[in-house]
Amino acid sequence: MKKIKLLLLALTCAAFLPSKADEGMWLLQLMQEQHLADRMKAQGLLLEADDIYNPNQISLKDAVGIFGGGCTGEIISQDGLILTNHHCGYGAIQQHSSVEHDYLTDGFWAKSRKEELPTPGLKFKFVERIVDITDKVNNKVKAGEIKEEDTFGYKFLKKMADEEMKASDLNNKPGISAQALPFYAGNKFYLIYLKTYSDVRMVAAPPSSIGKFGGETDNWMWPRHTCDFSVFRIYADANGEPAEYNENNVPLKAKKHLAISLKGINEGDYAMIMGFPGSTNRYLTQSEVKQRMYSTNEPRIRIRGVRQDVLKKEMAASDKVRIQYASKYAGSSNYWKNSIGMNKAIIDNKVLETKAAQEAKFAQFAKEKQNADYEKVVGEIDAAIEKSNPILYNYTCFREVFQGGIEFGTPYLMMDKLKEAIRNKDKEAINENIEKLKEVYADVHNKDYDHEVDRKVAKALLPLYAEMVSANMLPAFYSTIQKDFKGNYDAYIDHCYDNSIFANEANFNKFIKKPTVKAIENDPMTAYARAKYDLLQQLGNSLIESMKDMDKLHKIYVRGLCEMYSPDPKAPDANFTIRLTYGNVKSYNPKDGVHYKYYTTLKGVMEKEDPTNPEFVVPAKLKELYERKDFGRYALPNGDMPACFLTTNDITGGNSGSPVINGNGELIGTAFDGNWESLSGDINFDNNLQRCIAVDIRYVLFIIDKLGGCKHLIDEMTIVE
Repeated sequence: MKKIKLLLLALTCAAFLPSKADEGMWLLQLMQEQHLADRMKAQGLLLEADDIYNPNQISLKDAVGIFGGGCTGEIISQDGLILTNHHCGYGAIQQHSSVEHDYLTDGFWAKSRKEELPTPGLKFKFVERIVDITDKVNNKVKAGEIKEEDTFGYKFLKKMADEEMKASDLNNKPGISAQALPFYAGNKFYLIYLKTYSDVRMVAAPPSSIGKFGGETDNWMWPRHTCDFSVFRIYADANGEPAEYNENNVPLKAKKHLAISLKGINEGDYAMIMGFPGSTNRYLTQSEVKQRMYSTNEPRIRIRGVRQDVLKKEMAASDKVRIQYASKYAGSSNYWKNSIGMNKAIIDNKVLETKAAQEAKFAQFAKEKQNADYEKVVGEIDAAIEKSNPILYNYTCFREVFQGGIEFGTPYLMMDKLKEAIRNKDKEAINENIEKLKEVYADVHNKDYDHEVDRKVAKALLPLYAEMVSANMLPAFYSTIQKDFKGNYDAYIDHCYDNSIFANEANFNKFIKKPTVKAIENDPMTAYARAKYDLLQQLGNSLIESMKDMDKLHKIYVRGLCEMYSPDPKAPDANFTIRLTYGNVKSYNPKDGVHYKYYTTLKGVMEKEDPTNPEFVVPAKLKELYERKDFGRYALPNGDMPACFLTTNDITGGNSGSPVINGNGELIGTAFDGNWESLSGDINFDNNLQRCIAVDIRYVLFIIDKLGGCKHLIDEMTIVE
């Protein structure tokens, strides 16, 4: 009974108005309870709550979905046209690119639907339904069917999703899947039904000199001039249902698409964003913030920086390598710079001091409530963090070097199975394992892998790892390096990259023609992989053990914080589920004497142009359009071409590609970044500094129309002028 009362008390935060209009990644399904529409209307919303989210009717929610594996996209025509970021579509653009058809450099413009390119593996997911299953979960705990600590686990959540799916009217419907997830650190649970379309085709992408203008230098920075967009289309079967690629598939007749506003924006205008923010940690303690800084961010910064230096040099020397590693480099660089900015912002924005003040307030609150769980929870979290700090540091170093850095390896478990089959003289098993090894070899040496580039990465990272961790955290092959190669890392790596069974086609074919136990036991990369995964398992188990009670502790702490801050509601941390944020178009002052206005124009692109720097090259055609002022109906009233703008919306990774929507529910831009000064925002929101950077929809349409020559795409959109 006590647990139920605590849960109800904790979630009183879901029944009152927010104190800060801009902070919070709000759950659509709680909009009515939290009276969010009232606050949003006070800031300029002209719609009703049901226009945004209605579980029984079509609403704005139905025009937004998950693009690929980690971004948001919006539907901008009745024929299933998707708008997302260029950096979200980057992997697909690279997938279609080659030295002969370099769409990364030149852009891609389908002049008809026949030219739209099928993109295997790319999916788009809509939220079909959201169901509160909190009571069902709590009843299982109460009945003793499941322990409370197990409710956070993948196995339990998967089982819940499967059970609910089987009992649902959506069961066995095309493309439907279900996921059960905890919210408010496990104080609430929701089941989310998704509808997945797997025939998604590339329609349009600007040259990277436009879509990635400013590159690494401008990433997370303002002023910004990047036209960060790409366009895709959903195809379906004749009934509009999800289907694998087929030439007979047709463009999806979307049940909802966003109208596009060309009316422009002004400072103070209402802006809301709907999307799928990936992860925030707003409820961390001070000790947990320090852990993020020193056990995660610092090793990531150092290791990625070294790897990226290697990749950058190799990419500059070869167009083939540049295309192969473009997406890998961009993905690595993005959160390398984010980690740098986050650590700086934590200090600059006094996040540690803010967390300490919150904990002091919470301690007083717990004492007044005479709640023993609340009184001891922060101390218990701190103790667990102190224990896990060195383990997490080593784990981060390991992952960054051996999972995110060096790609080459050998499937040692498959090799063990083949070895057993050879010893047993089981020809069928031998042939079966060899066929599997062929698939793995093809996967290792895929079109986006260069053996010589990876060799250079390994030569940079193996000695770096030895510098960063203690001797007992070195995989066993480091002993081989010292013993057999006299500490010469380059010699060891060359030996592996030249002589391994998986090193090249000649070695591999020679082995599978006559596989032997001796060859497997002497293979250096099989020994490397075995040692690597032995250490990974050790680190993973140690980390799990050190943090085993953390979920329960967070559940108590979040429940207490919600109660302490009541009647002001708190939004749950982001977990890549659909959320709404709202705010306004707004300038900001990052430091004394500096003012950043809320928008930029194409003039800034020309001012930043540097033909000697690939990050700031401006295409000739864009310069011609600028010189002629050929902006058409997309220009500002004064004749300038708008580029990007700022809002106070609360966003994070996963929101990339999210629609920025005005008070009428019309699309005014696409979110693509946050600002440098607020990179601690995933941990602590700063209402004065937090800004979302969006590309103005007028810039997007201008590029599609005037530079891409795709007026037919503009014509299928719903334009409001």
